[in-house]
Amino acid sequence: MRKLKLQVQMTVDGFVARPDGALDWMTWNLDEKLIQFIGDLHTTVDSILLGRKMTGGFNSYWESVSKNPESPEYTFGTLLHEMPKFVFTKTLSESDPEVKAWHKTSLIKGDLVEEVNKLKNQDGKDLIVYGGAEFVSNLVRNNLIDEYFLFINPTAIGSGLKIFDKVGESLKLTLVKATPYSCGITVLNYKPA
Repeated sequence: MRKLKLQVQMTVDGFVARPDGALDWMTWNLDEKLIQFIGDLHTTVDSILLGRKMTGGFNSYWESVSKNPESPEYTFGTLLHEMPKFVFTKTLSESDPEVKAWHKTSLIKGDLVEEVNKLKNQDGKDLIVYGGAEFVSNLVRNNLIDEYFLFINPTAIGSGLKIFDKVGESLKLTLVKATPYSCGITVLNYKPA
């Protein structure tokens, strides 16, 4: 069975975005060791899961990077652009013009738990999810994430969007590894306890 891995940028006070979704607090100057770690993580996956709200910006950003060989993110951007993407939505349809422009993107409209488990039971490498916050929160609440990679940025923003706000009584995790990087980000790798 394939695992679902979460890679998410987070503040030290537990937010993944400002209340309006802004990401201006993130550390953008990643050091080479962290870039290598991200690249290595992506050799273990072959598909991306996304929530509807995040998909438009995600797809357009990585498509533009994949068309610019001068970008320092070119190789990684091309990888993400070419990777199959599964968008969980209740409102979009395949006939929407925006959806038709999304490269290697499929819409999933069924029950979250059932559909994620179908993807996990398919052949292939593991799956990765980046967001958005509400989508990831639902994955967390339904115990669908098999491995967490929390990129803790050295920033506190006081309020914003969270992914662990709907876990119910508690969510027990086991720390696999904690790795600090010179850019100030610490990657916390957890598995469900």
